[in-house]
Amino acid sequence: QVQLVESGGGLVQPGGSLRLSCAASGTISTINVMGWYRQAPGKQRELVATITSGGSTNYADSVKGRFTISRDNAKNTVYLQMNSLKPEDTAVYYCNANLRRWGARQSSAYWGQGTQVTVSS
Repeated sequence: QVQLVESGGGLVQPGGSLRLSCAASGTISTINVMGWYRQAPGKQRELVATITSGGSTNYADSVKGRFTISRDNAKNTVYLQMNSLKPEDTAVYYCNANLRRWGARQSSAYWGQGTQVTVSS
């Protein structure tokens, strides 16, 4: 079994900061790309940021310069530092990992349960 457990969401005022964490555990052989997605009410889930095992990053235009994704490969953990938060960042944030389990021939995508981020005064 594989689990992705997120933490760090909450309520913050506009202009504030939050740091999300997501730890992957279980029978994991290798983790390729890890990332964060979000889904606001009435909208489709969208990519926020991704990071490869080598540290290459990709960001949605809406968060460039404000959010930073990082990972600790030894801990199978990915982080999302969110600064200068705006009300439009309000959403449920989901962790995603493309990984290969021990004994598996291919990698598969796994999702966390989601953590709520609300930006409001």
